[in-house]
Amino acid sequence: MSDDPVLRVERELGLFMRRARAASAGLARSVHPDLDASAYLLLATVARTPGTRTSDLADLLGVGRGTMSRQVTRLERLGLLARRADPHDSRSQPLVLTDEGERRLAHARTGRQEYMRRSLDAWRAEELTQLADLLGRLNDDLVRHAERPADPA
Repeated sequence: MSDDPVLRVERELGLFMRRARAASAGLARSVHPDLDASAYLLLATVARTPGTRTSDLADLLGVGRGTMSRQVTRLERLGLLARRADPHDSRSQPLVLTDEGERRLAHARTGRQEYMRRSLDAWRAEELTQLADLLGRLNDDLVRHAERPADPA
């Protein structure tokens, strides 16, 4: 095992991401047994930004519009998501959660939050604040770095 702090961060983040993916799959199934992890993320994103369009979701989540359209159609068929008519643009169909989608997503979120609280129960408030601040900084730096052109080395 390397003592290089960057390699340690990379290793711990890799492990964290694998566990997060597994947890996301479980969360998706708790919303509906036929959902995969990406569908949970899609529902949560629509919940945060109701009225967003399929094309905006595709751009935001970094997937093709065809892929996103298929996901949205699947969630509609499961009764979790609906397209609404936009009175200002007949081509646009803003997305909203159905009542059932909101209920199921809220239930899954409550379970996720309870799990996190139990997992972090032994942490002091200051440690949690520091962790949240550092993770926020890491996310900002990762975005900033991704937006920079690669070095021509």
